[in-house]
Amino acid sequence: MKQPLIRTATPADVPGIYALIRELALFEREPDAVEVTEQELLTDGFGEYAHFHCYVAELAGVIVGIALFYPCYSTWKGKSWHLEDLIVTESMRGKGIGFALLQKFIVFAKESGVRRIQWAVLDWNTPAINFYKKHGATTLSDWRITQMTEGAIKRFTAKHHARI
Repeated sequence: MKQPLIRTATPADVPGIYALIRELALFEREPDAVEVTEQELLTDGFGEYAHFHCYVAELAGVIVGIALFYPCYSTWKGKSWHLEDLIVTESMRGKGIGFALLQKFIVFAKESGVRRIQWAVLDWNTPAINFYKKHGATTLSDWRITQMTEGAIKRFTAKHHARI
């Protein structure tokens, strides 16, 4: 197999990025959970005030993988990066594409001077957990991810009369 080109995403890549996000939602058993649109990805990821960065793996003109990440801040470690998703299309898994994307992200993070990178992985996704462990990551079992959906945010602000 020819090696994919790992590069910074461009606005023209948004349809391919979106398709992989939808594929991931199916894999994670949440096919209806994707609310973001291609237009939002375009607006939020490209331009002067981008909310995320993204690398793509391109093979024969097709986006076959992405690493989407954004800056965050740790009160203990300082500047950090959060890897939101590392996705490789199902037919291309096991061919080194995920490793190439992870490597690109880690090198970028190191060069940016952060003390920590972080991401979440579902507890049932054993292949991903093993992949990350193999490459030096630690999966924490004593922390829980806590989220509020848009609906929960609205209910909270209504209940507590929070100013918006």
